[in-house]
Amino acid sequence: MPIQNKELTKMNIELIIKEEVAKAIKEIYEYDIKIDEIQFQKTRRDFKGNYTIVVFPFLRFSKKSPEQTGNEIGLYLKNNTNVINDYNVIKGFLNLIIDTKFWIDHLNYLFKHKKYGIYSLSEDRQKIMIEFSSPNTNKPLHLGHIRNNLLGHSVAEILKANGHDVTKVNLINDRGIHICKSMLAWKKWGENKTPEKTGIKGDKFVGDYYVKFNMEFNEQVNQLINKGIDKNKAEKEAQLLKEAQDILRKWESNDKEVFDLWNMMNNWVYKGFDITYKNLGINFDKIYYESETYKLGKKIVEKGLEDGVLLKKEDGSVWANLTDVGLDEKLLLRADGTSVYITQDLGTAHQRFSEFDLNESIYVVGNEQNYHFQILKLILKKLGYNWAENINHLSYGMVELPSGKMKSREGKVVDADDLMQEMIDTAREMSSELGKLEDYSKEEAEKVYKIIALGALKYFILKVDPKKNMMFDPKESIDFNGNTGPFIQYTHARIKSVLKKAEENKIKIINEISKNIDFNEKEIDIIRLICEFPMVIKEAGNTYSPAVIANYVYELVKEYNQFYHDYSILKEPDDDKRNFRLLLSDSCGKIILYTLNLLGIEAPDRM
Repeated sequence: MPIQNKELTKMNIELIIKEEVAKAIKEIYEYDIKIDEIQFQKTRRDFKGNYTIVVFPFLRFSKKSPEQTGNEIGLYLKNNTNVINDYNVIKGFLNLIIDTKFWIDHLNYLFKHKKYGIYSLSEDRQKIMIEFSSPNTNKPLHLGHIRNNLLGHSVAEILKANGHDVTKVNLINDRGIHICKSMLAWKKWGENKTPEKTGIKGDKFVGDYYVKFNMEFNEQVNQLINKGIDKNKAEKEAQLLKEAQDILRKWESNDKEVFDLWNMMNNWVYKGFDITYKNLGINFDKIYYESETYKLGKKIVEKGLEDGVLLKKEDGSVWANLTDVGLDEKLLLRADGTSVYITQDLGTAHQRFSEFDLNESIYVVGNEQNYHFQILKLILKKLGYNWAENINHLSYGMVELPSGKMKSREGKVVDADDLMQEMIDTAREMSSELGKLEDYSKEEAEKVYKIIALGALKYFILKVDPKKNMMFDPKESIDFNGNTGPFIQYTHARIKSVLKKAEENKIKIINEISKNIDFNEKEIDIIRLICEFPMVIKEAGNTYSPAVIANYVYELVKEYNQFYHDYSILKEPDDDKRNFRLLLSDSCGKIILYTLNLLGIEAPDRM
């Protein structure tokens, strides 16, 4: 259950400071300000302070200059709270310096309750569904799918960390003209081969026939173009496409022979997908199939037609008219009665909100589908479904390679399985050179290689803002230095080593900090990061951005490693300081592990 506001306030420094500022404003200006009206941010490194309050919004009731208003609030906080030790005002910004005693009390609370910064829960628990992966059953998963899967899984975990009830779903795109192309190619050139007979993984086996179709199709188109036929017309007139379209019509008419072939080939693919998902550490609470949801979509379209919301053209096709909102008409049913992609999305959305009574439905889909989700919501609204407002599209950028964009039709993709294996091989090679796992058994070492490899892959992808396109470089991702997964995993292993040595030396850790400690600047930086963790969890959840988590944990491990380099921990002669530094290390280790888990990354105790 979500923790109550009183508990949340005790642990969240942003809320603590905002509440104190609100009290100051009430006392000084007799104005009741709402907490969310107070603009709070970290103080820039070139100014003195820990946190900054933006003063300009207060001028409407203070009736004074920004500098005077800031000084009045700062002086009140310094004199009337145990939170603020000092302050300074630069133009319209009030920079606050946190009192050392507050840091001690705050950390002691965390240690006493074993929170270690892992405590960000929402009071407003929402039922959220997040759809990700959504592969087509005509090709294996590739690098683009990896970004989709990692984003979806991580955002789901982050939303759970914010206290929400999250359901992870996959929509298998198991029908349509693209599936029929693979089916037709296997019928023509498959020679009754199977994944079992050939030893080829099922999704790769079927994907090869999709590529084969397109090779033969392009050959037919080129032959027609050489005869003087326009390219667009040639693509429509090519015999292979007509045959694939005929298979689609037969499938929607429940032709047994076609249906049996479709079912057999899809099952080959599902077995292949399951292997990839397992290796990637991805799972779902429920799987939907387009072959089922498109039927409900067609019913919704037919009802919209009866109600006069949609229109039918002379050729029998059904459209949604969106010109009243400045967009085009959108096809929902073809003239031959077959559905299009958005038809099943109408059905899927209706089914999900009916089944789960959702507060929000999130679709993790690339930014090339921005228009699709814009019109999906508009059409659902036109059809009278008010819950359409609760549909959100987590739009993410494409993954590119140094060699350029991937092209599934030509088979020019980075296969997900091959990429993961390449990463594992690289991790094995680099770890062997460092000689860190020499006393591990082969099985133990292989497990660590896989953890390092997948950590590198996941972190490299998730540290980038989802909205941005990204270039994936396998070699750069697995570097043990810099902003990489292995560097963060290694810091966790370093902390585990420190704590193990403390135990071996019979150094007992006391879960309380002495009131007499003077923190150095580096320790203050780490304490601040620990206390900011709830804000980070909240921001990542609000923005659907694992990059917020990734960049936070990188900053934390950078600060910790500098602290580890500059100051003694186990050899510190002052018992109180040594105990504090062990507690600080333990807290950092737990937060690192927690953040990595939010990113779907494991952390070995030794590297």
